[in-house]
Amino acid sequence: MSRHKCTRSLYTSFLQASSIRYSGLALSEVSPVPLSHDSVNRWLSSCSFRPSGVWELSKPLITMKEPCLLIGDDTVLDKRRSEEIALVKYQYSGTAHAVMAGIGLVNLVWHGLESEDFIPVDYRVYDKDTDGKTKNDHFRDMLKLAKDRGLTPDAVVMDAWYSSLDNLKAIRAMGWIWVMGLKKNRKVNRGETLEKLPIPDEGLKVHLRGYGWITVFRFVAKNGRTDYIATNRENPSRDRIETIIKARWKIEVYHRELKQTCGLERCQSRTGRAQRNHIFLAISAWIQKYKRRLVEGISFYQQKWEVIKNDISREIHKIMMLT
Repeated sequence: MSRHKCTRSLYTSFLQASSIRYSGLALSEVSPVPLSHDSVNRWLSSCSFRPSGVWELSKPLITMKEPCLLIGDDTVLDKRRSEEIALVKYQYSGTAHAVMAGIGLVNLVWHGLESEDFIPVDYRVYDKDTDGKTKNDHFRDMLKLAKDRGLTPDAVVMDAWYSSLDNLKAIRAMGWIWVMGLKKNRKVNRGETLEKLPIPDEGLKVHLRGYGWITVFRFVAKNGRTDYIATNRENPSRDRIETIIKARWKIEVYHRELKQTCGLERCQSRTGRAQRNHIFLAISAWIQKYKRRLVEGISFYQQKWEVIKNDISREIHKIMMLT
């Protein structure tokens, strides 16, 4: 029996369709053409997909003139049972609320303020041993490239982990507005911490050490958690800042959909190149599912159910006929 080589289209389609298993062996078992699992692994380790390919896929889906936000954040791909895989490092995971073995991924998402759509425009794999770059370095690189590509966000939105002076100054130098969380012990004015300041609902203008004047708001969640949200926007309204900071949740939705419906974490290949290629192809699968959501109006999880429900129905019928 003749064998075929794996292709980008085949692998991405597999990630879109599969619900449980995402290995090369699983692909070889369901492939419409004869395919060995070894050939899938060889192909995955030999390709060279780059983050720029995500922009090529996303650009036609973005209305460049629409008011937008650029939302950045990182996530950790859980590899706690696969420490021998390249790129795996012990790092803090906000999802697990603990240090764990995993692959760090820094993402940048475009969010349309009129359409409410969100779509990835860039990403970076965190591998300081190879390129010497921190997650903050990757964040600034992606912002610079976004500006070169013609994106003009109403604001750049990040959580407190990315609110370093270098990041804030880099965004200001681009002529952009930022809206970010600050930690409660951040020093402002003459050495005061945010948690000690009486911040009114309309916000408080403070001097951030090493940066300059900003406006800070205090938001208290129903569970009692207090967040300090700051911006360099002139005369910001509380309602506007609250709308922007709530939009940051879109990137969390994106991370969850990538992991739960596109097999982002499920590649077991040991080489760094294979892992990088799988990450790119999982993001590509997400974009394809996004396009289907736009056209057919069905969620990513409904798309998964469409794949398996008819087979389940036939299996139930078969079992009932035998009993």
